[in-house]
Amino acid sequence: MSELQGGLFVLLAVGATAVVLMRDPLRQALLVGIYGLLLALLFFALQAPDVALSQIVVCTVAVPVMILLTLAKVAGHERDEKQDEEAEARTGGERE
Repeated sequence: MSELQGGLFVLLAVGATAVVLMRDPLRQALLVGIYGLLLALLFFALQAPDVALSQIVVCTVAVPVMILLTLAKVAGHERDEKQDEEAEARTGGERE
């Protein structure tokens, strides 16, 4: 194992731990993207460029984007529910 591969393994261990311990979903999505990029670099170092390119597309781009879209949708639903509750409170619980 080369020094580059060993260094990447250490960075991957630190990155995986950071992803698991992060509690903020937005920051966790960003860390997942960084972790995916580190994993792609490891695949390049292990002479597997096809796997590395797939890793870049999926774990560095697609997964964080899906997480961010999900967070935006959940925030939108929570905002709509809050507005509905406020409207009910103003009208005294009467439905239109």
